Amino acid sequence: MKHIQLKLDNWQFRACDEEEWLPAAVPGTVHTDLLRNERIPQPFYGKNEHDLQWIDKKDWEYRTVLQLEEKWQQHACTELVFKGLDTYADVYVNDVHALSADNMFRAWTVDVKGLLQTGQNEIRVRFRSVVNEDLPKLEQLGYALPAPNDQSELGGLGGQQISVFARKAPYHYGWDWGPRFLTSGIWREAVLEGRDTVAITDVYIRQNAVNREEARVTVLVEVDAPSGWNGLLRISSGGQEWMKSAAVQPGKQTLELEVVLDQPRLWWCNGLGAPELTVFRAELLQEGKAVAQTDVTTGLREIKLVRKPDDRGASFYFELNGVRVFAKGANHIPNDSFSTEVTEERYRHEIASAAASNMNMLRVWGGGIYEEEVFYRLCDEFGLLVWQDFMFACSMYPGDEPFLENVREEAVYNVRRLRNHPCIALWCGNNEMDSAWSHYEDNMGWGWKEKYSPEIREKLWKDYEAVFHRILPEAVAACHPDVDYWASSPMRDLTHDLNQHATRIAGEGDVHYWGVWHGSEPFENYNVKVGRFMSEYGFQSFPELKSVLSYAEDRDMALESEVMLAHQKNGRGNLLIKEYMDIYLPQPKDFSSFLYMSQILQAEAMRMAIESHRRNKPYCMGTLYWQMNDCWPVASWASMDYYGRWKALQYTARNSYKDLLLSIDGSDGHTLKVHAVSDRQEAFEGELQVRLHDFSGAVLQEWSQPVTLAADTTDVVFMAGLDGLLEGRESDRVLFTASLLAEGRLLEHKHHYFVSAKEIALTLPHLTVTEVPGSSGLSFKVTSNVLARGVYLTTEEEGIFSDNFFDLLPGETKTVEFFLRGSGEADFVPAAPKGLEIRSMADYVE
Repeated sequence: MKHIQLKLDNWQFRACDEEEWLPAAVPGTVHTDLLRNERIPQPFYGKNEHDLQWIDKKDWEYRTVLQLEEKWQQHACTELVFKGLDTYADVYVNDVHALSADNMFRAWTVDVKGLLQTGQNEIRVRFRSVVNEDLPKLEQLGYALPAPNDQSELGGLGGQQISVFARKAPYHYGWDWGPRFLTSGIWREAVLEGRDTVAITDVYIRQNAVNREEARVTVLVEVDAPSGWNGLLRISSGGQEWMKSAAVQPGKQTLELEVVLDQPRLWWCNGLGAPELTVFRAELLQEGKAVAQTDVTTGLREIKLVRKPDDRGASFYFELNGVRVFAKGANHIPNDSFSTEVTEERYRHEIASAAASNMNMLRVWGGGIYEEEVFYRLCDEFGLLVWQDFMFACSMYPGDEPFLENVREEAVYNVRRLRNHPCIALWCGNNEMDSAWSHYEDNMGWGWKEKYSPEIREKLWKDYEAVFHRILPEAVAACHPDVDYWASSPMRDLTHDLNQHATRIAGEGDVHYWGVWHGSEPFENYNVKVGRFMSEYGFQSFPELKSVLSYAEDRDMALESEVMLAHQKNGRGNLLIKEYMDIYLPQPKDFSSFLYMSQILQAEAMRMAIESHRRNKPYCMGTLYWQMNDCWPVASWASMDYYGRWKALQYTARNSYKDLLLSIDGSDGHTLKVHAVSDRQEAFEGELQVRLHDFSGAVLQEWSQPVTLAADTTDVVFMAGLDGLLEGRESDRVLFTASLLAEGRLLEHKHHYFVSAKEIALTLPHLTVTEVPGSSGLSFKVTSNVLARGVYLTTEEEGIFSDNFFDLLPGETKTVEFFLRGSGEADFVPAAPKGLEIRSMADYVE
């Protein structure tokens, strides 16, 4: 095989108006290169974001020098490949212009055979300021396009919001959880490729029909030949081989081969089975020898979005290998404002945390990036389905032909890049644009269209339809036909009339419910605001003190300090947390206590939401809270902070997403119901124990009964009138518990209070930690002498506990394990925690 690849490294960079060249990292960004060269302070610290907005007003240049042997002149084809240029870039090879790029989300390839020479070769990449490039486009258009998350004022541009003109990560311009850093740089790998003969440039495993008996697959092999070639195409997998003759003409073409695998090992999502992966090898043979070879790892599965009309509207759920899936998960945003800083270990920690939290789906939200290959590979390995947005969010975009063609190329490239990953469950056109514009409804949506004349309204909607109703679905249909396309999230249905927009909760489509938080509605509304698929909802909290101290000093520890406000991107978000806290929780005694209480508050809100969604199965068949992760240290909706530290919500998600769930609901004020929810694919038989306790742990009433649950169902397994249950006892002095057991083993245990935590007088508990004999310190038991709420375990090391932020009654014992955060290919490593400290809510309140 004569196909060689040279990774381009040893880069330097400079501002185009300066002479000094400095060392640069590729992949990388100008911001991180400046930081490594100590030319700027840490961008995330304090208010430094505000002081670094000058960077995006400059042009920047990168260069490297290659020493090439004479053999590079002998290749039939020599190409320079940039897998990511951010964003407006001109590439020069030995001072000759070779390429112009204008899309961060595309790879760029150019034939440089005639530009290279034996010996020294210089490659330069000049990045034009996205600000300077796009301001004239706004002026030329003559009116502003909606882009409410573009923090143009922070960027020194006043009200000139230009984010929609560049095919660049929208969150770079700022969001309501993230800073504004308009990066430039070679953000993905750069290589020089040379080949002399036919090459395999792409392999697609198109899954036509997959079930437990057989998998019918078409292997599409794209080849590129500098001249005509004749030989054999061989496909092999699991000891089986399939071959056909191949006559290849010069240029690119696709060879197809139908294959059938008997008794395939199917790929399943987390909780339904093993995520079995299958390797296919494609080879081009000549005289019995392989002249080109590519291996592709995929998972054999059939995934579809099921939307069947019923008496309440239409279903909205995913079906995997013929099995109905209740989606449990979260929304994913980029893990860093500078995405090249995200290591494989950081990706692994996020995906392993999602799997450990019993999730089976992540939504890659449309305001970030099409993620790195490692992200999808890990989702494949851990069995996490991916709802994949295209990168459009909360804006309206231009519709000129160059822009549309750029989008088409972007869509085709990314669909082709990701289509072999079995985790991809859905392609979605955009985030919130259909409902925000709400074309077919007057005075609905976000108030955007009312700002424009009727003529401009129609033009903007026509431009919208060109992208999301034509270009993107055509790309999916042509390049990934075995996965469905959904035009916008949220949306009711693509009806082209009043029934299309998800401006209210209806009986079809997916829902973003933000009445709690943005609408200041009470948590209790989660019990009634339930749609067919809850693809967004959320509540904010602060990260833990250790994380806050990474960007603030002791003097900044106040809710409305300048630094705290700089790290709160959702307007009055800090005050909103406090307003909700005043309703539901006792008063924290100081600011560090406020941090802890904010996490308790967030976790309680999300517990109520998740349990309500799961209780309403099969009407509701998915719950993806906002959001899994952060791109910088900040107060936000994340369940894991920027450093990967689990908040209380992450532990609540772990417990609320278990395959067997007990949910106790007394929201009607008259009746207490215990719901049992099972996502298991087989019937369950066990025992339910319910008790009424006082806060000393004494059992005042108890009931026990056998429970039988059908597969994949929800049922009310206990019900009692509140008056009869309490029998005149004061509701702020008792609590109710429910336990689910099988063969004497406790599977699920829940506490239920009849009043808010604010109304319960807390006593400082004496919490006892005892090592489990024979566990070498890896497992320990926690007990309390009085009711302890929100028991919080901390350690000196980075890691997670098997449970945290839990409640304990006297007489109850909680067994807990600690796991160090993994490194390399390890996920979480059992360990004895060092410097273990234990507190509860009573330690943090006045």
